[in-house]
Amino acid sequence: MFKNVFGSGFLVRTAHVILTWVITLILFLHDTDLRRQEELGELTLPVLFVLLVLVSVLLYFAVSLMDPGFVLSDDCDLQFTLGVAEETQDMIPQSTKSIRLRRCGRCLVQQPMRSKHCQTCQHCVRRYDHHCPWIENCIGERNHRWFVLYLAVQLVVLLWGLYMAWSGFSHAPTWQLWLRSNGVLLGAAAAVAVLSLTVLLLLGSHLYLVSLNTTTWEFMSRHRISYLKHCGADENPFDRGTLRNLWSFFCIWEPVVWEHVYFKQGNDTI
Repeated sequence: MFKNVFGSGFLVRTAHVILTWVITLILFLHDTDLRRQEELGELTLPVLFVLLVLVSVLLYFAVSLMDPGFVLSDDCDLQFTLGVAEETQDMIPQSTKSIRLRRCGRCLVQQPMRSKHCQTCQHCVRRYDHHCPWIENCIGERNHRWFVLYLAVQLVVLLWGLYMAWSGFSHAPTWQLWLRSNGVLLGAAAAVAVLSLTVLLLLGSHLYLVSLNTTTWEFMSRHRISYLKHCGADENPFDRGTLRNLWSFFCIWEPVVWEHVYFKQGNDTI
């Protein structure tokens, strides 16, 4: 279920953890609201902040090390059980939306619909979204919702940290003295501001795509994907309405046979 923590991406994960706790330490060492609350003996705010940072780090490792939904050779048995084995494809009525499952030329497994081979991970991933260099892992069927949750928690931490950094800036009579006394905190605040904007854009884009029941790969490469080539420019065969899309994404954990959804939308039967 989980990757080796010391495998590929170890340096990226280590850098992420070090940066997270270094910035947290800077916020506590300077005269921010966190430090003032701590000195007054009011530990509720500092403890909540540290716990939220810890939760964000744990979610980061969970998403980074989790199996994103690699297509294994025994998935063919599952496909057969669910009625979409390769042998049954000839039973699908031929139409403009009849697509045969194909076999990956690299890892030689039969690719379910919406899966893609990741050249970095060297595996086919079910409901492939993208390969994220930030976590050194693919985002797919099994860890996509956890990735969105991680982004949400991380955004709260970053915005809270940015507010705390702002509360720690001290006044000085000249710019030189101000930079000397606030330089480290200013650097931390700048890093947090850039990360906040990045995470906000990522979270917003993923929530938008989830509400449409499409993936980053499908959105960016629609013209090159065989099962979307025959669809209209504004047609998404997997869209079941915004509320139902969000409900299915966050609340339904069973694997979905996207072939069923695809051909149902096309009024075909399997």
